[in-house]
Amino acid sequence: MMVDRPFWKSRLERAWTQVPLVWLAGVRRAGKTVLAHELGEAEFLNCDLPSDVSRLADPEAFFRSMKKPLVILDEVHQLADPSRVLKIATDAFPHLRILATGSSTLAATRKFRDSLTGRKRSVALSPVLAEELPAFGVNDLNDRLLRGGLPPALLSQEPNWEFYAEWLDSYFARDVQELFRVEKRGAFLTLVEFVLRQSGGLMEVTSLAKHAGVSRPTVMSWMEILQATHVAHVLRPFSGGGRRELIARPKLYGFDTGFVCHSRGWDRLRPEDCGLLWEHLVLDTLLAAPVQKVYFWRDESGREVDFVVPKPGGHVDAIECKWNPDAFEAKSLRTFREAYPEGRNLVLSPHVMTTYERQMGELKVEFLPIRDLRAAVA
Repeated sequence: MMVDRPFWKSRLERAWTQVPLVWLAGVRRAGKTVLAHELGEAEFLNCDLPSDVSRLADPEAFFRSMKKPLVILDEVHQLADPSRVLKIATDAFPHLRILATGSSTLAATRKFRDSLTGRKRSVALSPVLAEELPAFGVNDLNDRLLRGGLPPALLSQEPNWEFYAEWLDSYFARDVQELFRVEKRGAFLTLVEFVLRQSGGLMEVTSLAKHAGVSRPTVMSWMEILQATHVAHVLRPFSGGGRRELIARPKLYGFDTGFVCHSRGWDRLRPEDCGLLWEHLVLDTLLAAPVQKVYFWRDESGREVDFVVPKPGGHVDAIECKWNPDAFEAKSLRTFREAYPEGRNLVLSPHVMTTYERQMGELKVEFLPIRDLRAAVA
């Protein structure tokens, strides 16, 4: 199913106005190849195919022969020396637009000896965003929460629970083992499943090491791989020096609600499950926006603000996620604003259709639908 994704196309177009090369990253099966095919007149090379790879044996001759304005190098890390090919393209043929796709960040891939600083922009394709669901024909938000946002799982006629286990097997073989040379398959996938099961909670390295049966340094190394391949997001606590603020332990989010549900053994959602999963969708929107940094805030008493986005001039936007907006209480937000008085107070709920404001004591709080979030934090 071909679905128009105008937000992501606009992200790519904006990047090409600044540099000739865009690195389109994102997890396997997120839709990178489908999106690439939707970009209009382009020369498309699948670097998994020997016949396409052979066309790049002489990169200079290949790029000189190009008549089309865009060259797409899908799964570019499969090339023997991808950084050389991309460097030739950007340095010698800057009039061409280049799109290179891969599952990890460019800098983390061992084959890339040149980070192409100043020549590239990176765009990380997330699972299907909440605002994109109508275009995908998904009318029930619970389907997105339970199945996740990878198009094959989201669009299947019936829930396909085997998809998640098969995806994890492919992820380890094609991304982790092939790119990062990790050999302990069982221990690594145990770590991944535990990260997904604990998604939305504070990161406990000792607990992760115990469950995976590996050392703390190994866990830290593997967590870097999970972040580089976009399978986990680690949020740091926001702190301005308050004595009672949490400053050391980060928060951990898995990349997709479907995998979170699968790891927890959920085949249907209870009302109490939805709030945590909604938080993941709000984070996806913030990361896609993209904002420069996303934090969370928590103090020693357990008061917490879900997401914190610093802005210029010392302003800090506070973002709370609530499944039921009528149940929102401003207690944590008030404590946060005692230390950081400047910034907007935003509450995101799937049951808010139109933005409105409420005065909650001395605080002005804006309740808004998720489609308005990007503009609010811009």
